[in-house]
Amino acid sequence: MLVISGEIKVAPESRAKAVAAMIRVEQATRKETGCLTYTFYADLEDPNCLRIFEEWESDAALAAHFKVPHIAVFRTEMAEVKVLSRQIKKYEVSGSSTL
Repeated sequence: MLVISGEIKVAPESRAKAVAAMIRVEQATRKETGCLTYTFYADLEDPNCLRIFEEWESDAALAAHFKVPHIAVFRTEMAEVKVLSRQIKKYEVSGSSTL
């Protein structure tokens, strides 16, 4: 399993546009084969810090995700957003358990 986790900090004037784009891509991505979790959310202390968390069954599922039409649309929409910083990492997970 793969986990993608990170943050995108946006300028306050771009937040609404970013959130709208993120909601659209979330809804479409959750229907993809191999997608276990896909969500954006706002940091509790900094509402302009938008976090992403994804879980994918495999590298192949993630690679296919980057080729779907709604990702191209998302990239176009996000090109209009003033992004202040972006840090996203991919983790390979060998197992999990409940806490």
